Amino acid sequence: MDRQSYVIEVSHVSKSFKDNKVLKDVSLTCKSGRIYGLVGHNGSGKTVLFKSICGFLSCDAGFISVNGKVIGKDKDMLNEAGIIIEEPGFLRTWSGYHNLEFLYTLRNKKDKKHLYSVLEEVGLDPALRRPVGKYSLGMRQRLAIAQAVMEDPGILILDEPMNGLDKNGVKEIRELLLRKKEENKLIILASHNREDIDVLCDEVYEMEGGVLRKL
Repeated sequence: MDRQSYVIEVSHVSKSFKDNKVLKDVSLTCKSGRIYGLVGHNGSGKTVLFKSICGFLSCDAGFISVNGKVIGKDKDMLNEAGIIIEEPGFLRTWSGYHNLEFLYTLRNKKDKKHLYSVLEEVGLDPALRRPVGKYSLGMRQRLAIAQAVMEDPGILILDEPMNGLDKNGVKEIRELLLRKKEENKLIILASHNREDIDVLCDEVYEMEGGVLRKL
């Protein structure tokens, strides 16, 4: 089956908040069928770069494009992406399944079996009635990953996707991401775990003081 291929181009992007220059002339090109890893300390600019790629923040200089369409000019947001940047605002009194169902039906989609399979793929029991407010951190992270992948997006932008997962959870989500790569997805992830980066990524970049360099 032919699948849409994507190219994200970050071209000489800079971003400041008042006098704090968080991104400094950042350039990066990413293509489908590959996993790109970002490493760097907290505050180095990784999350700001992710938010800029997604269209949540505008660039002060340079541009970001997806298949030649500039974010913030030709299109408002990166709408073909599954995104984990900050913890999603799930409804805490609802079950994981009902949270996904609510978001799914907002797009006029109603395939209950698909949502069940997505939850099982990330290691959650779709029949579990426990409210999300009583989930462990690892369970909430699994649910966030389920939300990111449930509409089969061509691009995944994942900031610390293994956060809160136990050893078995990390193994399962690594396997899931490698399957998504084989499905020709474009995946960009940030992780503090060097093993995640080594196992998953085709290219690795370090962000330090707002400057991006390839390792």
